[in-house]
Amino acid sequence: MSAADTAWIMTSTALVLFMTLPGLALFYGGLVRARNVLSVFMQCFSIAALMSVLWMLFGYSIAFGEGTSGYWGGMGKLAMMGVTADTPSHIASNLPEIAFFAFQMTFAVITPALIVGAYVERIGYGFVLVFSGLWMLLCYAPVTHWIWGGGFLADGGIFGETGVKDFAGGIVVHETAGLAALMIAYFLGPRKHRTTPPHNPGMVMIGAGMLWVGWFGFNGGSQLAADGGAAMAITVTHISAAAASLTWALWEKLKYGRASLVGIVTGTIAGLASITPASGFVGPLEALLIGAIAGILCQEFVNLIRNKVGIDDTLDVFAVHGVGGIFGILMIAVFGAGTWAAQLGGLVIVGAFTLIVTFVLIKLVSLITPMRVSAEVEANGLDIETHGERAYDHAS
Repeated sequence: MSAADTAWIMTSTALVLFMTLPGLALFYGGLVRARNVLSVFMQCFSIAALMSVLWMLFGYSIAFGEGTSGYWGGMGKLAMMGVTADTPSHIASNLPEIAFFAFQMTFAVITPALIVGAYVERIGYGFVLVFSGLWMLLCYAPVTHWIWGGGFLADGGIFGETGVKDFAGGIVVHETAGLAALMIAYFLGPRKHRTTPPHNPGMVMIGAGMLWVGWFGFNGGSQLAADGGAAMAITVTHISAAAASLTWALWEKLKYGRASLVGIVTGTIAGLASITPASGFVGPLEALLIGAIAGILCQEFVNLIRNKVGIDDTLDVFAVHGVGGIFGILMIAVFGAGTWAAQLGGLVIVGAFTLIVTFVLIKLVSLITPMRVSAEVEANGLDIETHGERAYDHAS
């Protein structure tokens, strides 16, 4: 085992957790009305805590257990049984397994946390917890095994020696979260006040900046080593984010006559999501192209979902994360680092599985706890009605 590689993965673990807490919480929190900002913080924080416990007890074993099935990892590592500080990872022998576990745990935290953006301002807190826990175990963890845990979509699986290429989560994280978000938003229904502007664009920018920095651990850490591959992943991540920020702002200026702060930082996230699956397979010029296209592509999908389809995916989770991740997966084939059959096949298989599992869980969890808060609670704000607190003296 390598001390340098272990140190880098521990650093990356902290960076990826930083993406959710406080990065994503601030990014999402600034976009909602003032009366709901604490509910967003509470949802992100609670998901981080719950997913960490569930990942330790069950999720890691499902995703990275050493079972022989191509569909799940088995129960051999429940509650991390048999794993000590000196146990090497069977996925990356240069790392202690406990470091690999912790790094992957932060991915299990942020993936269901991304979905929060689709249902803010109107969802029941109990539904968030029950749904998120079951979804991580029954959707995210199996998909993780299929692609990253040596499952049937990995190298040597159903697509032959060249399996689905997804370096850091275009399918595993962004497609699954994006499709789940879209489905929840559809069944939840729109907010009563859909046109309310973000209450604190400055908070959105701060959160986006934290996400940008944390993404270096997300993509660079996925190399699972402190080497040139990690350095390249970090570099292309930054270039794509910068390019998408600029093209989003330019496209806004051309279409609406002004470039907004919320717009440019949303472009940043689009560029980050799009480069994520390809960050281990492309160089700076390819990253520049991916980001430049993503800034326009994801913005157009925001308009499509909001205005043409009419689904109130409140903070555009599918348009930014789902579309961005899918686009990045396809660009791997465009640049010849993966086959079209594997990349398209992986998207279709995981997409269908995600939609089915999400639909079943929505129906099941709705029988246990209400999915949507009452009209009165929504009007008064979730902060005071659900959590008994206010972020500001006069929340609007």
